[in-house]
Amino acid sequence: MNLAQGGVDPDGLLFANFNQDSSSLAVGTQEGYRIYSLLDPSQLDQTYVYDGGDAWIVERLFSSCLVATVSMSCPRKLKIIHFKKGREIISYNYPDTVLAVRLNRSRVAVLLNNCIYIHNSSTIKVLHTIRDTPPNPNGICALSPNVENNYFAYPGRDSCGELQLFDVQNVVAHHTINAHEAPLAAITFNFTGTMVATAGSKGTVVRVFSTIEGTALMEFRRGFKRCVTIYSMAFSTDGRYLCASSNFESVHVFKLDQDSPAEGGAASAEVESTDGQDDRPQAQAQSWMGMLGSVVGAPSRLLPSNIGDALAPTRACNIARLPTAGHRTLCAIQSAVDGNPPRLMVASGDGHLYVFTVNPLTHDCVLYKEHKLRSWCSLQTASQ
Repeated sequence: MNLAQGGVDPDGLLFANFNQDSSSLAVGTQEGYRIYSLLDPSQLDQTYVYDGGDAWIVERLFSSCLVATVSMSCPRKLKIIHFKKGREIISYNYPDTVLAVRLNRSRVAVLLNNCIYIHNSSTIKVLHTIRDTPPNPNGICALSPNVENNYFAYPGRDSCGELQLFDVQNVVAHHTINAHEAPLAAITFNFTGTMVATAGSKGTVVRVFSTIEGTALMEFRRGFKRCVTIYSMAFSTDGRYLCASSNFESVHVFKLDQDSPAEGGAASAEVESTDGQDDRPQAQAQSWMGMLGSVVGAPSRLLPSNIGDALAPTRACNIARLPTAGHRTLCAIQSAVDGNPPRLMVASGDGHLYVFTVNPLTHDCVLYKEHKLRSWCSLQTASQ
């Protein structure tokens, strides 16, 4: 994700991206790029450093030594690099600026402003070109990490929230989904590629769809009062959680209850973000809305969408608070492992990586570690 806004802070970042299983973080700066291991989020282990020039895009293939890079000095050229051997494997030149690159074990998808190139990941041979795509200056797109459900998702229109799913394994169009009324702001796949989550430019609703059927599975409401810009979303690798970061200091973590979906295949989470204000009045309102929704039940689906959504069942949500707002952010969430709770990680344009402990029982997100990405030091702010 491009983290630069209106000029680059000397201590800030140009680019940051978690790999496909959130075990690694790649950071691009004006000097080069760095790759960090996140196997233990309590410490920031620097895996590789390159200081030979700016890095506008850095995408690592899982935990391998292969990275795809694009620089500001050569914005139309993609390089695939083996960083342990310190050499370029292959490169490819495009007719326009590269806005986004997505990798999995069989495909490389490269997004330009009005077209998308699908490559074989081994040879970088162009398998297909999706032409005449709508303008996409923010590079909004996603590629499934799983080659068995190998889909690429991108906005179908820039005037509404139409989502296009393209089967990159068989190189055919798969589904067109009318996800939101407003244009799309963020897209992400779960680890198995069976679900895709979307957020519109209003930022109040996050929806989850089946990639196989193209049908709605779940719906989460971030808030009622204010529109926000959703910068990023990510599923946990076990598929139990979905996180979303925005231009506000709150980062939301939604719990996905796939065992008991609501009638009709869609569910909703009504969560009002107060962004620094007292949450207790909203919590009372959410409980009231939940009880009302359970009473109304199925008939709420017959009401207008803005009313029906408000009456739908509630779901658990955790909210993490960043120290500051106004920076572009990228979020990821690690599953609970070896008795440790889930960890929410947020890379910020202010040059920090924030790690939160997610408590599924209390719905709290406690700041666990604060890592400074532009230096060797790591600041411990809290430990729970």
